[in-house]
Amino acid sequence: MKRVILHNVSVTLLIMGISTVMAQAFFHFSRNSTSVAIIYVLAVMLVARYTTGYITGIIASLFGVFFVNYVFTYPYMTFNFSLDGYPVSFIGMMLVSSITSTTTTRFKQQSKLLNEREKMLVEAEKETMRANLLRAVSHDLRTPLTSIIGLADTALNDSPEMTEEKRRELLEGIREDANWLLNMVENLLSITRIQSNGSDTQPHVKKVPEPLEEVVSEAIQRYHKRYPDSELKVKIPEDFLMVPMDPTLIEQVLMNLLENAWVHAGTRGPIELDIKEEEKNVVFYVRDHGVGIEPERIAQIFDGCAGAI
Repeated sequence: MKRVILHNVSVTLLIMGISTVMAQAFFHFSRNSTSVAIIYVLAVMLVARYTTGYITGIIASLFGVFFVNYVFTYPYMTFNFSLDGYPVSFIGMMLVSSITSTTTTRFKQQSKLLNEREKMLVEAEKETMRANLLRAVSHDLRTPLTSIIGLADTALNDSPEMTEEKRRELLEGIREDANWLLNMVENLLSITRIQSNGSDTQPHVKKVPEPLEEVVSEAIQRYHKRYPDSELKVKIPEDFLMVPMDPTLIEQVLMNLLENAWVHAGTRGPIELDIKEEEKNVVFYVRDHGVGIEPERIAQIFDGCAGAI
């Protein structure tokens, strides 16, 4: 509280002192007290802008009115309210200064409230993003973890038919899925940091030229491993394409799209993956022949709540 009072007093004295020097210089050349009054009105606005509360602005307006009367109105260095028309001028300047002070202070308080509300909205967005991350992690990691558990259970089986070669193959599958999960979690966390900070100094998705056919082939193999009964029709450009991408993220996106098409389509018809080179871009099209998305949910496809669909 003392710091606020000291700040208000210091700012008020500084602004009014500078204004008085300017008014004195202006009056010395023009002898126009009306113009001097305008300088003090501007000073009152600055005081209200850079101080807290209404009191300092009102005090500054009183100071300006009386100073105009005492220093810049004949007879000089004397208070004189008997001049013709001066009471009206005095009241007018007092009202203008006071209204200016209160209006500026109120505007500043409203700006403060808006800034606080904006901060609350940002915090709410961060909380929503954390919830979306949890949903994404649970969605993207559930199936690989289930696969790892299944492979581990099979590898630990003491069946006499389990050869050492087969057990080694299962362990290699566990290691492959574990590495996949590690890379995917790191990418998810990187994307979350990018979305939450929105700064150019924060880490970005690392894109390196990757063979398109290899990335797509890896995603298809993982998909067939999870859903061996699914029929998938793939069309890919015949030309050898090197595409800047994060292969783990692209594979996961393809996996999610194909999995959603198989699980939520409501049909066991074939799923089509059509990859086309369009100008300088490579576009992935995933199509199913299912029931489609409810019309009321289409507007939410790219919202944060889409993770719950």
